[in-house]
Amino acid sequence: MDVVTAINNCLLQINDETMKGERKMDVLNKIPVREQDPMKRATNFEEVCLGYNMEEAMAEASRCINCKNAQCVKGCPVSINIPGFIQEVKEGNIEAAYQVISESSALPAVCGRVCPQESQCEGKCIRGIKGDPVSIGKLERFVADWACEQGIKPEGAKEKKGKKVAVIGSGPAGLTCAGDLAKMGYDVTIFEALHEAGGVLVYGIPEFRLPKKAVVAKEIENVKSLGVKIETNVVVGKSVTIDELLEEEGFSAVFIGSGAGLPKFMGIPGENANGVFSANEYLTRSNLMKAFDENSTTPIMRGKKVAVVGGGNVAMDAARTALRLGAETHIVYRRSEEELPARVEEVHHAKEEGIIFDLLTNPVEILKDENGWVCGMKCVQMELGEPDASGRRRPVVKEGSEFIMDVDTVIMSLGTSPNPLISSTTEGLEVNKWQCIVADEEFGKTSKEGVYAGGDAVTGAATVILAMGAGKAGAKGIDEYLNGK
Repeated sequence: MDVVTAINNCLLQINDETMKGERKMDVLNKIPVREQDPMKRATNFEEVCLGYNMEEAMAEASRCINCKNAQCVKGCPVSINIPGFIQEVKEGNIEAAYQVISESSALPAVCGRVCPQESQCEGKCIRGIKGDPVSIGKLERFVADWACEQGIKPEGAKEKKGKKVAVIGSGPAGLTCAGDLAKMGYDVTIFEALHEAGGVLVYGIPEFRLPKKAVVAKEIENVKSLGVKIETNVVVGKSVTIDELLEEEGFSAVFIGSGAGLPKFMGIPGENANGVFSANEYLTRSNLMKAFDENSTTPIMRGKKVAVVGGGNVAMDAARTALRLGAETHIVYRRSEEELPARVEEVHHAKEEGIIFDLLTNPVEILKDENGWVCGMKCVQMELGEPDASGRRRPVVKEGSEFIMDVDTVIMSLGTSPNPLISSTTEGLEVNKWQCIVADEEFGKTSKEGVYAGGDAVTGAATVILAMGAGKAGAKGIDEYLNGK
């Protein structure tokens, strides 16, 4: 059956179900999800979205029409059997729903919170043609949270293969690859450079979007329950090299999921001023080191007027963090709202909380006082011209539009690139001009035999779910390699 026929059949099914007299609920509109009040949450670091309860989840699940040719699955980078798990939720079989999800995803509680479902699974939901798509992400979160509360774990391997695999990095790519390999029966060890496992999940995403103890730590424990070992404070390239892992430590293959933690800057005058942060540093200090806590041993500077330069999800995270630390906070972005790369939900939440959006605005210089501290930011106004290579309209400077923005802190959120430490200490590992590791998309195979890679280390900064998809591909590639395929 082709896609057009499938869509038409599903639309007929929608109409049939909508007309049934016994169906009392509004099938066109999703069940609203409960959230903290915007004015209250802007003053705390508690989770914004409160999620569904059992009744709400079952009601929302009943909106799914269980398409025969499910487009939502095709939109999921890790290919979760979405109709399968939602059907279990409909029937109240939440443990069964969790096991369905766990067949494909190592981090369902994380994905249910931070994945851009609107452009992936929900973006392809047939129900969305004549109403709201099914809230797939919120249902996934409900199932994962319920399973955690009940102490339910994913199912592990029944037989061991007797081969060791090393995974570098404990972020979403590394955890996914390790979990999949462990389910296949491999002896897996993750090597993490920081003192705490989780990668970007612990240092990059704020507590109010992704709780660390209640969600991330428990997801990591689930991966460890499959037999995965995690060694922290191991800087691959310094503590040990990939060549040593393969040649001296007895590992048969290596997966590199080390992410992209090297921040980018604009290269404008004044970027070396005191009070200028990369979003990476600002969020790491707040999220991993708990600098937002007044009793922290590593407190962060609390600006009164903060400008966050950039328009992606990381920019929203940094701005919403600065707001919670008491600042009047501005998002400074050189294009219009239509071109903002951040998720619609994140932009909506930022606006609700009082973030000020200075769009079509671009910094040209950061001003310093006599002591070297930020005392303002010189900006120009922009207008949109013809589309550039990315398909977005190119911003051009509006003549005579220069002005000074009154700020005392500037956070640069312009993306990140991989740290070259691993590639520079590994013989025969090819990288491109951006220092990203060159790897096959389908299996994560690199130029060095037995070494696979995926996630931000290969693509540059991207989403959690895309990194997880790359981790799955790497696990598949390593399995085929170790089995002589």
